[in-house]
Amino acid sequence: MANFSKSNVPQFSVDVYQNEYLPEGGREVNAIATVTSTGGGTVGSAVSAPHLYSAGQTPDAAVAIMVDCSGSMDYPPTKMRGARDATSAAIDAVRDGVHFAVIGGTHVAKEVYPGDGRLAVADARTRGEAKQALRKLSAGGGTAIGTWLRLADRLLASADVSIRHGILLTDGRNEHESPGDLKAALDSCAGRFTCDARGVGTDWEVKEVTGIASALLGTADIVADPSGLSADFTQMMEAAMGKEVADVSLRLWTPVGVEIKFVKQVAPTVEELTDRRTEAGPRAGDYPTGSWGDESRDYHICVEVPNAELGQEMLAARVSLIVPQPDGSAQTLSQGLVRAVWTDDMAASTSINPQVAHYTGQAELAQVIQQGLDARKSGDVDGATAKLGRAVQLASASGNTDTAKLLSKVVDVVDAVAGTVRLKARVAEADEMTLETRSTKTVRVKK
Repeated sequence: MANFSKSNVPQFSVDVYQNEYLPEGGREVNAIATVTSTGGGTVGSAVSAPHLYSAGQTPDAAVAIMVDCSGSMDYPPTKMRGARDATSAAIDAVRDGVHFAVIGGTHVAKEVYPGDGRLAVADARTRGEAKQALRKLSAGGGTAIGTWLRLADRLLASADVSIRHGILLTDGRNEHESPGDLKAALDSCAGRFTCDARGVGTDWEVKEVTGIASALLGTADIVADPSGLSADFTQMMEAAMGKEVADVSLRLWTPVGVEIKFVKQVAPTVEELTDRRTEAGPRAGDYPTGSWGDESRDYHICVEVPNAELGQEMLAARVSLIVPQPDGSAQTLSQGLVRAVWTDDMAASTSINPQVAHYTGQAELAQVIQQGLDARKSGDVDGATAKLGRAVQLASASGNTDTAKLLSKVVDVVDAVAGTVRLKARVAEADEMTLETRSTKTVRVKK
């Protein structure tokens, strides 16, 4: 294996923010672990430990673009045209040497390019051929997204690469397969490739699209106007090309007697990870985080420690970033420690760490938006008003201006600080869907 200079290897760091002091009888310990990956070399030269690539070597990545071609994509005609243009723009953003394929999705999945169960290797010629093939895309048929994902999985698996990524566009509900079929497909694909999902227009189901992205550790968003697809697809593909390390997991080790209450990503979006744990030896478990480029994410870890006497202290948890190795072992990229110290100093034990307080509020913000919109849809005006009012209050307090703007299209804000609002009598469907789709997006702690 070639030797690469340290500058080519992405460097990971784990910084833990917490108030480690507990009062007498205190048992709950909260911490925010900020994970940062930097210095991986040229953006787009995908690498994955232990296979590390420097600029000029073959990128270690494959990508599949799944385009909805169901009958509804013809209404209005600009939708299908926008999808073709967006896919063409995404193909232009695929780096030389990256394996790629285009899939047309209806009630069945069809290989648009290159075909025959293969992936193409990106260069000027194959990008041109792929864009030519897009001209054949036409709308007709139903929607069975699970079949698209399974075909993407088969194609991506055919490449000897570490980073596998999908981009999925749909404009409608998954009406031609059961929810169980889609879930089975997602379960089958989870951990095999990551996937960004986009809904175009307003006739798709938010929970379906966000559920796909969540299961496959990608992003979800709405593109209400088809004219915005090209810019969005270009940005998605550029982000995918910037991924440098695949299959990173957050490993949590806890001493005997410590119980894990939850593990969740809290920035840049809220993502529950608790139930995704896989055992990794005595008192250790791994939580998947997907692929990384130059970026930073925050995780909220909450554990329950045993009772202890005043003056005692203990290691409550050890947080590590790990990647699997060919021999079945794991390489530790970085780690941080979560502590617990019992004290009779009331000021120390009752102080709430600013990061913990902030992200507790951001997680609640995502939850009350969803609850408020569900209440609104069911006709529960009082419940919707209360929940969305609380959302306005939390968005205002945390400085989450993007979410505050989205909320203002659904409610009239009387007093943001107090959370006093009135439901708008008429709300554009695109505005409501945008708020729901982006409800999990968070902002970081104000410096």
